[in-house]
Amino acid sequence: MSALGKVVRAGVGRRRVQTLVIGLATMMAVAASVLGGSLLVVSGAPFDDAFAERRGAHLSMEFDAGEVSAGQLTKSKDAEGVSSSTGPFRTVTVTPRSDGAGPEWPMTVVGRGDPGRDVDEVALLDGRWPARSGEIVLSAESAVVPTLGRKLAFPDLPGEPALKVVGVARSVTHTADAWVVPSQMPALTAPGSGGYQMLYRFTDADTAARITAGAEAVTRHLPPKAAVGEQSWLTVRKDAERDTAVYVPFLIAFGALGLVMSVLIVGNVVASAVGTGTRRIGILKAVGLAPPQVVRAYVGQALIPAAVGTALGVLAGHLLAVPVLAETEEVYGISSLGIAPWVDLAVIAGVLGLVAATAWASAWRAGRLRTVDALALGRNSPAGRGRWAARLTARLPLPQPVALGLARPFARPVRTLAMGTAVLFGAIAVTFTVGLVGTLDQVMKAKAHDVADVIVPAPLPDFGPQGPGRGPEKQPAPEPAAVAKAIKAATGTGKHYSVARVRATVSGLTGTIDVNAFTGDASWGGYTMVSGRWVDRPGEAVVPTPFLTATGSRVGDTVTLNGLAEPVTVRIVGEVLDPRNDGMQVFTDASTLAGAHPDLAETSHHIAVTPGTDVSHYVDTLNKDLTPLGATARTGGPDAGGDMVATLNSLSAILTLMLVAVAALGVLNGVLLDTRERVRELGVHKALGMTPRQTITMVITSVAVTGLLAGAVGVPLGVALHGRVLPAMGDSVGLRLPDSALAVYHTAELVPLVLGGLVIATLGALLPAGWAARARTAVALRTE
Repeated sequence: MSALGKVVRAGVGRRRVQTLVIGLATMMAVAASVLGGSLLVVSGAPFDDAFAERRGAHLSMEFDAGEVSAGQLTKSKDAEGVSSSTGPFRTVTVTPRSDGAGPEWPMTVVGRGDPGRDVDEVALLDGRWPARSGEIVLSAESAVVPTLGRKLAFPDLPGEPALKVVGVARSVTHTADAWVVPSQMPALTAPGSGGYQMLYRFTDADTAARITAGAEAVTRHLPPKAAVGEQSWLTVRKDAERDTAVYVPFLIAFGALGLVMSVLIVGNVVASAVGTGTRRIGILKAVGLAPPQVVRAYVGQALIPAAVGTALGVLAGHLLAVPVLAETEEVYGISSLGIAPWVDLAVIAGVLGLVAATAWASAWRAGRLRTVDALALGRNSPAGRGRWAARLTARLPLPQPVALGLARPFARPVRTLAMGTAVLFGAIAVTFTVGLVGTLDQVMKAKAHDVADVIVPAPLPDFGPQGPGRGPEKQPAPEPAAVAKAIKAATGTGKHYSVARVRATVSGLTGTIDVNAFTGDASWGGYTMVSGRWVDRPGEAVVPTPFLTATGSRVGDTVTLNGLAEPVTVRIVGEVLDPRNDGMQVFTDASTLAGAHPDLAETSHHIAVTPGTDVSHYVDTLNKDLTPLGATARTGGPDAGGDMVATLNSLSAILTLMLVAVAALGVLNGVLLDTRERVRELGVHKALGMTPRQTITMVITSVAVTGLLAGAVGVPLGVALHGRVLPAMGDSVGLRLPDSALAVYHTAELVPLVLGGLVIATLGALLPAGWAARARTAVALRTE
């Protein structure tokens, strides 16, 4: 082995703790980089990958079985532009009851003999495909909880059929809520109800215009009223990407913060390791090593643990990415997501290059020193530095170990600044993460915007989150006034409102918008206002941010709703957070549409029960009155956000712990160097009677003020970072976050966050403090 190799090996072996710190800090930097980069890459086009893998349907169409036959639909496969198709499948919209409990949401059931292959291959997530009548597979997105083995009863249908859940599946284009074998469909289809479903793939389907042209081609030779609903894959993709776009950028920003912090710690550790070796550099130069060799030796001493840490960091990054990628695969029904090799290569090259550059810069400054000057540099603090602080603290009525510890930061101000910076970034990261999780929770609650205890859904949820048109139901719709009367008369009813949804157009916008017409006060229903106020009289409306952007309007302006029996002009009095239907919605009072749309039959009702009322008993009692009216009630409540949100929250917690560990490593490095420089001084203190416990107190006190100050500065900076990053992320997806989603910090939380800086500093100082306490007095006194 060459002389240079021996120097490198000796340096790595001699500085075991610093080597470990460099390795761990590098590992965490690499893990954060791999994780952040992978999420950024994966968030680009997971839906497209899933759509290609499962050969999703470019267009799903629903047809009225009373207007068209299966044979006519089969001929539509030969329409111009159709590359492949499947169907027709019988469909029906039914409302099940689960295991004798209250009714569930209405759902679209499709009779399909197998998961398919050429078009819309349904991915089985659990269980199996139904093999006989009496079995059903639920969609993972279904409002009915998809639990294997549960029984779904349909007491409102002839023969009261009951189906056992044998599987959970997912259609990438959301073509159904559930699937059964075709022989099961007659038992689920009441006379005069049901329809057909056709799924098409086109040669060209990358724009809405081409999808529209394809729909016209397949319906050209069918009866005019045959098609009753359709769904484009572009709509499903936009909805899927919007769901992830709301919170994935948050995590990417958080990962970037962690990367910057980790890199900073690595730089501080490497610079400190080289800086404390100045006297040894002088010895190496005295025995014949040239300045370039000295520089290469110390760069090698930094790169060896950094390379090991990089390898471990890549592995850790892959492991941390597993739950996120697995959740994404499950969401989109694919199995091909993984970490791109170029992400690993870019992270490895970037981090190792940064470590090498930092070590080279520090060693180069020391390498330029003359040999005599380098040998003359001692390991102790320059004489007189920090003496004024020691004299000042000695006059305070404090125990001597505490006074000595408080004065120590002023003896090494640069090192104290480095430790304080590490704790500062840790406090910023923790504060930002607490705010991120709180905002994400508020956004998900606002997105659900339904805090009602009980819901009576509309008979035909044509505007639900899944599936094409729900199929034509010929049975008379419940009378909203009669349903409302039954609700008001029920014992336990507190607040109540109803909402009907109709379609309209607005001048200057293409396509239709959803107009939500309320009867009663809906301000308590969970609609989160961004600005302005909720409607309180006819002629007023509130709209989401994307609607304001698309129409170029603002709160206080008026817009005209067309496409109804007569134009309706409403004044915008508020801006609401609601990303559904791309934000193209209007919320107004039902009396506003009295002349333009007097028959609001498709009405849902939302109820808040009085305090102390048992919700389940209330639902059962109410349904006795609603069943003769053709309506059913079910328990309500907001959506918690699903497994993806839980995964992101868990991942945020893991990253926070990583960043706290990195900050503690920065403190550990500084305190360790300081303690080793003071070995003889510690020996003197021990000889004069300082106990091990007092030694630990002195060392920890030396970082206490630094930790408190860093926490006090880091928490406001973390709050400020949250206040700048979160609105920017919301703007990137066309949403303006309300104050309630941003004002998530409370005094009761900020105080512990400030003390968190002290906790981080203490954690980093514990190991060196224990080492100093265990040092033998005689050995410490002999150290030069």
